[in-house]
Amino acid sequence: MTAYDDLMAYTRETEALAQISGRLGWDQETMMPRGATAQRGEESAAIASVLHARRTDARVGAWIDALAGTQLYDTAAAQLRHISRSYTRNSKVPAALAAKIARVTSEAQGVWAQARSDENVAAFAPALEEIIALRREEAAALSEGGDLYDALLSDYEPGTTGAELEAMFGALRPELANLRAAIREAEAPAKLTGHFDEDAQMALTRKLAETFGYDMNHGRIDKAVHPFSSGSGLDVRITTRTNPTDPFNCFYSTIHEVGHATYEQNIHSDYLLTPLGGGVSMGVHESQSRIYENQIGRSRAFTGWLFGQMRDAFGDFGIADEDSFYACVNRVSDGFIRTEADELQYNLHVLLRFDLERALIGGDLSVADLEAAWNDRFAADFGYAVDKPSHGVLQDVHWSVGLFGYFPTYTLGNVYAGCLNEAMRGALPGLDNQLAQGDTSAATGWLRDHVQTHGGLYEPSEVIANASGVTPTEAPLLTYLTKKFAALYKL
Repeated sequence: MTAYDDLMAYTRETEALAQISGRLGWDQETMMPRGATAQRGEESAAIASVLHARRTDARVGAWIDALAGTQLYDTAAAQLRHISRSYTRNSKVPAALAAKIARVTSEAQGVWAQARSDENVAAFAPALEEIIALRREEAAALSEGGDLYDALLSDYEPGTTGAELEAMFGALRPELANLRAAIREAEAPAKLTGHFDEDAQMALTRKLAETFGYDMNHGRIDKAVHPFSSGSGLDVRITTRTNPTDPFNCFYSTIHEVGHATYEQNIHSDYLLTPLGGGVSMGVHESQSRIYENQIGRSRAFTGWLFGQMRDAFGDFGIADEDSFYACVNRVSDGFIRTEADELQYNLHVLLRFDLERALIGGDLSVADLEAAWNDRFAADFGYAVDKPSHGVLQDVHWSVGLFGYFPTYTLGNVYAGCLNEAMRGALPGLDNQLAQGDTSAATGWLRDHVQTHGGLYEPSEVIANASGVTPTEAPLLTYLTKKFAALYKL
């Protein structure tokens, strides 16, 4: 066997163990008994230690060195690029620190969930302070004197810096705020009211998942506090949640997570359990979930079909026709929760978190001042006050699990989705006729062929540029949002 063959055989075992680690996380969010939190923390730390040891094993470095200067075909070169990046990153982080981060963040999930339930920020603050200290320590090891936040961001969006995102987001924020302000002065569409059976919601949500191409033979749908997707290859699971007065929460959370899940399911089978066998970045991942949820799922054509499905499931639910239903689905309204936000205001939620977490990691904001900073920024951006912590600083699970650098990829995903939607619509002029029949196959097929099948073969910005034909920019997203909401609200 060659050095490359040895390296790949070893890497496949490591990737398999990483999938097991991910399954522990899935179980913790869905089925694990609440009292098992402490033990799960030890289990997570143990497997994190094993993974860290494998990823920093001297043999990996020796194999990489043996392949230096070797002519490799494109796929092999991409595999080596990912393995080398991982080896370099993990070699900089002490094993004891990696294990401690895994243990502390696993235990902190339970602390956060209880604090959120009790509306008690102070109860979560010590855990958050410890997590931030650990992640700053990790970032210092990774950055070697560079920007701490950029070191963490690179885990989720390689090749992107906080400064670049700040410039892009700076172009988005005033345009979105101005459009939102104009809409608040306009007449709002009807709001969905009534009671919607939760079992019927789950039945329809499973139909929606399959309508968007989710393979239930290699997946499952469960309930969780915070919807998410987990796994890759032949085992990709999603979660959703139900609300008896808000079925859109269930349906669009599901469509969103299906975007993530089908990305993983549609990666070329040759890449299974290798570094190329997962989504290339969280921004590209989010582009799939957001284009499924918004540009496809909230389109006039598709909502016309969904209206009929809801009539079949719930009978007359107070919305008269397809046009009124489309306006209802896309209604811009006040709210506190990012995951429930309308398409227009969603990015304002993300930009708030991006700025705050950069300040936390940079040392410019303390945990003691975080709630006040959150509430002040929210009032400035949205025009009303946060009423309770579960609607504010305690609403997201991300910081409790140490995902600093993750939040900006949500808006970056929207930017990428804007570019992809523009290209997809140009390539599929008859798309709306198919969506009106509940047939998403042309859209999901285009995304599969142009984005998803490649997995980690290309760098994130290359994936979007190759698919859309343009360097990623916020302009297509702003054009799409302005056109859509100006028409809906007759601005």
